[in-house]
Amino acid sequence: MLEIPASIYAEMTGHAILGLPDEACGLFAGAFGGDRVERFFPMANAAKSSQIYELDGQEMMDVERTADDAGIAVIGVMHSHTHTTAYPSPTDVADAARFDPFGAWRFIIVSLKLPDPSLRSYHILDGEITEEPVTILPATTGV
Repeated sequence: MLEIPASIYAEMTGHAILGLPDEACGLFAGAFGGDRVERFFPMANAAKSSQIYELDGQEMMDVERTADDAGIAVIGVMHSHTHTTAYPSPTDVADAARFDPFGAWRFIIVSLKLPDPSLRSYHILDGEITEEPVTILPATTGV
């Protein structure tokens, strides 16, 4: 089960909305092998497309360096679907095979098909798509 703090959920869905009319994308990080997202890194969609996303190689290396310096690891990629459901497309599955051949990453998709964004998470390995539950952790209040 993937755990996402409410503030990071808001960052991801907000980034997806701000990216319109194009797909938005970014990387997220947490403890290596962990199930909790600790940081979201919004990125530019180098493809500038409403139907595909592309991460810029230099920006990706910069994010990985920042995560390493913070003692966390990139554990997945988020992108939006502007007009379709939050389910991996054939292009998403092909990208997973190229960028994550061992199936370690999570693939979060934020669908903007309906007025309220919908976020879902998947593991993709050898073309097999497995959805995992997502828990949005409530915002904490200071005392």
